[in-house]
Amino acid sequence: MNRRISLKLVGAILAPAVLVAFVIGLALAGILSLRPAAAQPETKLAKVGAGLGANDHSPFVQVADAVLPAVVNISAEKTVRRAQRQQSPLHGSPLEEFFRDFMRGLPEIPLERQQNALGSGVIISPDGYIVTNNHVVAGFDKIAVRLSDETEFKGNQVRVVGRDPKSDLAVLKVESKKQLPALTLADPGDIRIGDWAIAVGNPFGLNGTVTVGVVSAKGRSGLPLPEGPTYQDFIQTDASINPGNSGGALVNIKGELMGINSAIRTPTGGSVGIGFAVPVDLVKPVTDQLIKTGKVVRGYMGIRPQPVDDALRKALGLEDTRGVLVADVISGQPADKAGVRSGDVIITVNGEKTEGIEQFRKQIATLAPGSSTAVGIIRDGERMTKRITLTTFPDDEQQAPTQKEDQPAAWLGISVRNLTANERSQARVSGGVVVDDVQAGSAADDAGIAAGDIILEVGKTAVKDAGDYNRAVRQLRSSGKAVLFRINRGGSLLYIAVEPGE
Repeated sequence: MNRRISLKLVGAILAPAVLVAFVIGLALAGILSLRPAAAQPETKLAKVGAGLGANDHSPFVQVADAVLPAVVNISAEKTVRRAQRQQSPLHGSPLEEFFRDFMRGLPEIPLERQQNALGSGVIISPDGYIVTNNHVVAGFDKIAVRLSDETEFKGNQVRVVGRDPKSDLAVLKVESKKQLPALTLADPGDIRIGDWAIAVGNPFGLNGTVTVGVVSAKGRSGLPLPEGPTYQDFIQTDASINPGNSGGALVNIKGELMGINSAIRTPTGGSVGIGFAVPVDLVKPVTDQLIKTGKVVRGYMGIRPQPVDDALRKALGLEDTRGVLVADVISGQPADKAGVRSGDVIITVNGEKTEGIEQFRKQIATLAPGSSTAVGIIRDGERMTKRITLTTFPDDEQQAPTQKEDQPAAWLGISVRNLTANERSQARVSGGVVVDDVQAGSAADDAGIAAGDIILEVGKTAVKDAGDYNRAVRQLRSSGKAVLFRINRGGSLLYIAVEPGE
């Protein structure tokens, strides 16, 4: 007889078996999960900044490594002496004006202070020639140069080779026993707006500072800068430039010198992203001349140029406002001899287009005196070419360093130099020499001669320039007698007798 198996019995038997199987499954799953996962194909991610430069550093690191050793710190110092008249006891009273003439006869109190300047410079040749700004070293008698490795040159180890105020450039020479690192000059034709621009210098005395920007513009001119360079063709950059950067390097991404940092435009005194550098195509001819002769000699045509505005363009029937209008031709000068007339419009110089007045000045200034120059002009609508033989630019303000044989050493404690054309104009004198320095405690100091005085006569000799002054010194220095100086001081004329010491 078949026996029926109860469903309840089957369920009671299977339920524990299923539960045991489930638990065993969980255990096996946990054991299996501890085994290492199968290797997956490696996915390589690009590194952030990969390809920027050696060892994945910014390319500016390489530029800094190459440029910093060739950028120097320049510190300059001079003793400034000025005379201060004793204040009248009637100052501020109604009687002051009445006694003004009397008070002019009171002795003056010499005051003395130290004036310092900090700037930068760029080594341009391994034998120690350094280019900097004229305003960094002009008028200073103690100049020190310090390299990035802290090597310092001072005293007789540093010499001012020459200065050129018109371009605000100067060249120094340091006497080094070893070759120095020098920068390579960039090709002016390769400099483009938007190129990287790296400024290297010593802003606020912080040595070896590197800032980065771009070439913001080229050919900037007509800027009212306190340094007042006449020839302006600046590279503009937004690389941060501050006081102390003057004379430093503006280089490209290859570390080549594009220009010498010279000035900033700012309402605050600090960088606002508008800095200017003297371009390399002006730096090279100026430094070459300064190294060779100690001065810069420029070509001179003998005209007074005027910009062409739109009204003049219409009146003269010109196609555009390019070129410069000849406002005046100076009689007897090269342009006059070549037949250039007032009203002519100069459009080319030696085949190069003349865009405006600043470019024209640069075109002529870079030509040597005596060179024959082809000048394209428009006269009454007709195009023609005049060939002009240039002469030397008159009244050049640059100062070549004075040689010892030309300048007696501080006679009576006085050091003098020629007046610049601008100084003569401001003082309203046709000649003379300006007192650059007076040694403290010297005979001239005791007599009351002060820095800034303009010497017009020494003894009975009229002084037009340093040559006249030197001749007078050679005649009088051995006499041992008191010497009478006629002086212009702030527009007032006076005589001062200086008695040589024992």
